[in-house]
Amino acid sequence: MPYLSLTEEDKKAFLHQIGVRSFSELIASIPQSLRDPKVSIPEALSEPEVQGLITRLGGKNTTTKDFLSFLGAGSYEHFIPAALVEIISRQEFLTAYTPYQPEASQGTLQAIYEYQSLMTELTGLAVSNASHYDGATSLAEAALVALKHTDRSRVLVARSVHPHYRETIRTYLAGTPYVLEEFGFDAGGSFNRQEFLEKLDGNVAGVIFQTPNFFGVVEDLEGMSEKIRANGSVMILTGDPLSFAIFRTPGEWGADIAAGEGQPLGLPMSFGGPYLGYFVTSQALMRRIPGRLAGLTQDADGKRAFCLTLQAREQHIRRERAGSNICSNQALCALAACSYMTLLGKQGIREVAEINCDRASYLRSQISKLKNFEVETSQTIFNEFRVKSKKPFAKVEEKMKAWKIFPGVALQPFYPELKDQFLVCATETKSKEDLDRFVEALEKC
Repeated sequence: MPYLSLTEEDKKAFLHQIGVRSFSELIASIPQSLRDPKVSIPEALSEPEVQGLITRLGGKNTTTKDFLSFLGAGSYEHFIPAALVEIISRQEFLTAYTPYQPEASQGTLQAIYEYQSLMTELTGLAVSNASHYDGATSLAEAALVALKHTDRSRVLVARSVHPHYRETIRTYLAGTPYVLEEFGFDAGGSFNRQEFLEKLDGNVAGVIFQTPNFFGVVEDLEGMSEKIRANGSVMILTGDPLSFAIFRTPGEWGADIAAGEGQPLGLPMSFGGPYLGYFVTSQALMRRIPGRLAGLTQDADGKRAFCLTLQAREQHIRRERAGSNICSNQALCALAACSYMTLLGKQGIREVAEINCDRASYLRSQISKLKNFEVETSQTIFNEFRVKSKKPFAKVEEKMKAWKIFPGVALQPFYPELKDQFLVCATETKSKEDLDRFVEALEKC
């Protein structure tokens, strides 16, 4: 039976309802040149030809195998155990199937449950979901939870939080009565306490901090949770999950929600994705968790079983009552994170975090000796730090790239006041020889 589209009467009623006379009038704002585009599709290729084309296109990419990379700013190069790749490459995990039917999905559900359990241990909070698309969307969902939980209209966020995260939250709130308001940072890169306290009032639903923040600075959040809780607001923390192994966890800081990017947990940089966003909350906010959550139960025979639970999203309850429209998770990426944490163990993750601190601190101390570059050395850092160049950074970057070194990420596009400053990252993948080579090259710029 052929598919029957709208009848002519249906179309007339539709156009009349929205106040136009014809379909042409409806799309009048679209340029004529775009209304009937000519699609030029090349002739089909054979399988060997397709493989050759993909290989040639892939060969145009530049990777960290070709360059010595000191890029960070939210995407980090870390060592990934070979066993992890073998685990996530098993064919039973290479599926996009949503585990709605627990009787057919026990393996997937168990993997999700194990990921959730490890994330609660790592963050020091009570309940984790099965992951989000990435750190930015996860943090935006956290802001929505705070707004709905408190029935207030403002969210405060530190400007030291990743710029892309702040932009994503602002996009989420566009067209709503909610407002995202920022507070600044001091010369060292830490959030401005005085400005924050001045903006904290009875209409603030939640406050978002990042530690380590976008500049790599480990924030001192002493007393913040008490002030935020006394104000009736929700405290939200984001940060590199590896750092939680050696610094205070979100739970220890008194946060209500930990939400951020899980890429450092066994995922390659991959030109920006796919990644996964972690989302972990206190027990009090458990029923407001967006997305998917796997639970442990018993079947009819009393055996251990896994199933999806607490699904407060629009697919399962009335849309107007849904906590979120997020209906999916990054199952394969979450499995990678789960495998990474399991393979390294508690002590292994701590050692990786300590090496990251050592590498970044050593590199910062060496750069501080160079006459054309300035760094702030009084702050505790993790992974990365700011460098101020006395020469235009664009020229420094050009020279460094000629020597096959990515020197870091320019900060001026995100922070206009930080002219010729850049963010340098050094993880456990960089040897002392790599760090010294970087410093020697920088000195010649």
